Amino acid sequence: MSSAVVSTSAAQGRPFLFDAELPAGVCSPTAAPKKPQLLSEIYPGGITPASQLKIRPAPQMASSGIASLDALTGGLPLGCLTEIFGPASSGRTSILLAALSAATRIGQFSVLVDAGNSFDPQSAASAAVDLDKLLWVRCGEDSPQKRKKTSDSRPQGRNGKTRHPAEERIEQLLRATDFLLESGGFGLIALDLADLPLQSVRRIPLTTWFRFRRAVEHKPTVLLVLEQQPIAGSCSSLLLKLSRQASPFSDATPSAKPAHAQLLTELEIDIEVVRLRLGSQNSDCGLPEAPRKPVSSASTTFTSATAWR
Repeated sequence: MSSAVVSTSAAQGRPFLFDAELPAGVCSPTAAPKKPQLLSEIYPGGITPASQLKIRPAPQMASSGIASLDALTGGLPLGCLTEIFGPASSGRTSILLAALSAATRIGQFSVLVDAGNSFDPQSAASAAVDLDKLLWVRCGEDSPQKRKKTSDSRPQGRNGKTRHPAEERIEQLLRATDFLLESGGFGLIALDLADLPLQSVRRIPLTTWFRFRRAVEHKPTVLLVLEQQPIAGSCSSLLLKLSRQASPFSDATPSAKPAHAQLLTELEIDIEVVRLRLGSQNSDCGLPEAPRKPVSSASTTFTSATAWR
């Protein structure tokens, strides 16, 4: 049995042969080529066809604290990166407090890495967040080492230029996240980047988000990121877009009362599922099935009520 020439080496100008027998017209080399091994000899256990490979199991889901959102996505996936983005007053804080409340209510310890220093403990307590099970990491606070320096000294970047305060907060957030993911033991780790300049947040390299995604993988932890615009690319398994409906004051009927006498009691928030990429159900893993990526964008609405309503 003879074999044909498969390819030609451009560097050495001679053919690659897979058999000891040469085709006609090809000069015999000084040493006879070795007879190739059979696949059964290389892989004694055989090769599994791609169609029979095990499907990656779908992750378990944790409640977001919002019934309509849980009905739409199944909740927040454990061991995955979830991004929630939207403009100001679009419901980002409401979802954050609801998720923290749902996690601490069942006894899980949670972490909020607050890059913008905008977290209000009193509002969290009003939203039924157990503050005894919440670790609040405030970025931008001066460390004892920084207090020893002169007041006019500013951190310098790699190029020698003065660094923006937002870059310092982002660096603290990234370092804290690496430490928290490595230590483990938290049911929810939330990163609040929503109040930082978008141009500074977008400088976070995609390799950082890929590292975070791999670090949280196979852990019973929800990694939640709040932002103005998506920044993690394809590293996020769940991407939610928030938008606020028309102000309730725009359709208010005219009355003798002045406009400033009206009291805001609630906001209607729209949630759109931009990306939902989760693993499929494995019949042997016994995990609850999570919804797959929708064919078209799905959305829902929830009401964010004030404490004085």
